Amino acid sequence: MTGLRFKEVEHKFVVGDTFDIEGFRQALNALAPTRHVTLRVRDRYFITESGRDRGFVIRHRFDRELHELTIKSVAADAEVRDEINLNLRPGDQEAQVDAFVGAQGIIWQGALWKDLEVWHFADCEVVHYTATADDHVVRCVEFEATRKPSLEEALAVVRRYETATGFAEATRNPASLPELMWPGVWRTGGTTLTK
Repeated sequence: MTGLRFKEVEHKFVVGDTFDIEGFRQALNALAPTRHVTLRVRDRYFITESGRDRGFVIRHRFDRELHELTIKSVAADAEVRDEINLNLRPGDQEAQVDAFVGAQGIIWQGALWKDLEVWHFADCEVVHYTATADDHVVRCVEFEATRKPSLEEALAVVRRYETATGFAEATRNPASLPELMWPGVWRTGGTTLTK
């Protein structure tokens, strides 16, 4: 039984360019993260014929720490959704990924860059990032449970970090990052493409 092994449990908050990042850093550092890193990440997203029909998007991520191909389900609320990651070998394999995804019938694709800061804890990953694609910019804070014995416990982990950083009363955004960056890529219900 896989339980929540292939599920992402995450809360996303869109923040403005006046967000108090220094106060946020101080609150997280006071919680003694096991690791803290800053990265520049390239994410390429693909919607294939199968993805359109079955409700998923493929992401190709490449940065100095990760190289992976991911399937993420599309949902009206991205709080809990399928996420299956395949680790790829070191070095950019853009041509191989393009050929692999292209064989599945690409309907849409888009790329973005994320400048992110990540705090790793034993049970949670907290991220602040600025995502850019063409002239579109979105700034977000995300809390993702990495310890997920049950959905209730995973959500409790997320809420604990939200409370510690002042997000307990904030309104989370239910949209996925591709929906924020490219509004209209998916219609409500997540399975019909718009052009």
